[in-house]
Amino acid sequence: MSFAHPLRFAFAVVAAILFAVVYARLVRRKTAHDLAYSNLAFFADAVKPRTWIPRALSVSAVAAIVALAFAAGEPRMTAPVPVRDGSVFICIDTSGSMAAGDVAPTRAAAALAAARAFIEESSPGTRIGIIAFSSGASMIQPLSSDHSQVEAALAAVPSPSGATAIGDALRLAAASFPSGGHRLVILVTDGVSNVGVDPEHVAEWLGTQKIPVYTIGIGTPNGGEIPGSSDEATIDEGALQSYANVSGGAYARAQNATQLHDALARLGRVTAFERKRVDVTGAFTLGGVVLLVGVFLAGFGLGRFA
Repeated sequence: MSFAHPLRFAFAVVAAILFAVVYARLVRRKTAHDLAYSNLAFFADAVKPRTWIPRALSVSAVAAIVALAFAAGEPRMTAPVPVRDGSVFICIDTSGSMAAGDVAPTRAAAALAAARAFIEESSPGTRIGIIAFSSGASMIQPLSSDHSQVEAALAAVPSPSGATAIGDALRLAAASFPSGGHRLVILVTDGVSNVGVDPEHVAEWLGTQKIPVYTIGIGTPNGGEIPGSSDEATIDEGALQSYANVSGGAYARAQNATQLHDALARLGRVTAFERKRVDVTGAFTLGGVVLLVGVFLAGFGLGRFA
């Protein structure tokens, strides 16, 4: 926590201490007055069940003044707030290796199901776009806040075939983002880039623009033969970790459809919020005033200040 006006806060703290001292004296004076009972045994029995009352009032009064002291300094806190200007591109690998069945029913089908989970978990105001890539990259769905439209666009993602141009997909996303706002890329792939521009360079450039790349590696190390080919379906975890690191994102591994679904659903929830410095002066002011008024009303009602 920080303060926009630390000097005001310091003066307010001094005032709070003075108030606490004066309040304590008032309480002691009232207590001394109450001791002027002729029947001390009756007095002890009468007040014993309610010894917590003056303590509670004292603690509440001090807490109220401390809250107002904080408010005087106009405090700022870092807190999660809903993203109002979020833009996300989901880049989905549609190369031949995505036809492998090590992630049931196939890597490609699992990727589409996980993309739906992300869309469903994203906040309503987030704009989402879909990019598919194999030997090249193509825009399936431009950024849109109509999540039903974005989800429907997943049906246009092509079937697996061709090479893997991860760099082209990242470059297309970079060129299609707005100039500002909360922007990020989600890359769902087996990570074996073998054609097009260098994805490492594009990811590094995205990092300089404060656009993190969250990479989701799908598949097992030995995914078996790619249908219709003698090539093995593998996964390049090192490359995916590197793309995430240089851009300020994060990497997650999914060896089955459930893990992939959960990873993207979690990203949908996480990206719906961002941490920002927020002014909490109003909260401290309201809390302090309400608590202080309550203390005095309770005190007068119970005869503490009579």
